[in-house]
Amino acid sequence: MAAPLWPRANESGGWPEQGGAGPGARRLATALLFLAAVALPCLVLYRAVAPGGVLVQPAARLPWLQAGAPPHDDDDVDLESESEDVRLERVLRAAAMANDTVILTTLNSAWAEPGSMVDVFLESFRLGEHTRELLDHLVIVSLDLAAHRRCKQIHPHCLAVATEGVDFSGQKNFMTDGYLRMMWRRIDFLRQVLEKGYSFIFTDTDIVWLRSPLPRLYAEGDFQIACDHFTGDPDDVLGNAPNGGFAYARANTETVELYRYWYAARERHPGLHDQDVLNLIKADRYLAEVGVRIRFLSTEFFGGLCEPSRNLSAVCTMHANCCVGLRRKIADLTLILHDWRSFMSLRGPDKRSAASWSVPRNCSLDKVEE
Repeated sequence: MAAPLWPRANESGGWPEQGGAGPGARRLATALLFLAAVALPCLVLYRAVAPGGVLVQPAARLPWLQAGAPPHDDDDVDLESESEDVRLERVLRAAAMANDTVILTTLNSAWAEPGSMVDVFLESFRLGEHTRELLDHLVIVSLDLAAHRRCKQIHPHCLAVATEGVDFSGQKNFMTDGYLRMMWRRIDFLRQVLEKGYSFIFTDTDIVWLRSPLPRLYAEGDFQIACDHFTGDPDDVLGNAPNGGFAYARANTETVELYRYWYAARERHPGLHDQDVLNLIKADRYLAEVGVRIRFLSTEFFGGLCEPSRNLSAVCTMHANCCVGLRRKIADLTLILHDWRSFMSLRGPDKRSAASWSVPRNCSLDKVEE
């Protein structure tokens, strides 16, 4: 029988004397225990003192590690020690569902500030039906360091994606050069996710999730996308007006080629953003030859301010599209969450059927952010 790793206590509850040791050995052992008891606190105190003689506080008490405060530079160690590809694989693996699907959103510092867009976005997951658990599968892709630091304070799955020579940190007004660069960087990144074998649901951060959209995705369709205008036919490639703010892509060779073709098409259509370019290429013969099946999601379930869902008993997401200006977006999305709370408090089918949105109120394409 193998000997135990630690000696067993004797019947009196003490440890057995080894080798017939007598009182002298016991006195020596007592003295050694006393010295250890004195030395250990001194060692701990020594290690807690910085080279300059300043006592280092426990991490939980450091002011820059509190919620809402700038994090310590140690938060950026993973950015320096790992390549972007390694970080991508690690974060996707940690967040993936059983079928290797992840939920992705992108964030820059303008939308990451406390009380800004990302807080409204995450709050919707906590309020929605069967959406809270989806947070476990959400990856926030930060386009600048400040957004990455804020993400790490509020969410477990964060990925920093940099673009050399481009600053994505400030607010990017619609159709400015910075906005276009940010949109196209997103398309290229999503292709990389597909190439790694992960399917994804992409969502803009200015979308609130009110119900799980998973049951409303089509069983058939490689690429499924929300609409600014939906004709009623999910296969109407020419008539439906896609909106890139919400899309599902199944990881396969067809969708990888779709995203590669889409990204390359920016050079044939300079000055246009990704959504307009998709609208121009969606019926191209080449995509038919590739075999990718594109389907369009109904605005009844995937609504927005362009074409709001009128059915609060069925709506899954609401998008602050057809809206210019960060503050206006936040204001109307906050109203949507207020309407949603009121709707959920109603009892009886008749009351619920009469519920409606109080938006758009602040949003309009002819308004410019002050």
